[in-house]
Amino acid sequence: MAAYLEAALEGADGDASFVAKALGDIARAKGMSHIARDTGLSRESLYKALSGQRSPDFATILKVVSALGLRLHANTRQQAPAVTRVRAVRERSPKRSR
Repeated sequence: MAAYLEAALEGADGDASFVAKALGDIARAKGMSHIARDTGLSRESLYKALSGQRSPDFATILKVVSALGLRLHANTRQQAPAVTRVRAVRERSPKRSR
């Protein structure tokens, strides 16, 4: 679940409905009735909110994430791994004298 949501967050490119759809996929896999009970929201409203057709309220997202047993956390943006490796190799290589 966490890896799927992480991939959706990274691939969303600012599209909140894309993330909501991913949460909907996870919620359906866990059982929408169970998630509805844990969030205090109706199944129907969850299906609509997590359909990917619209962007749900952030409060709904937080409730669903919590009901799924997940946590959201923030990290700083990092450079692409390949760029980081190239820089690390360059920094470790002895400098050539001219």
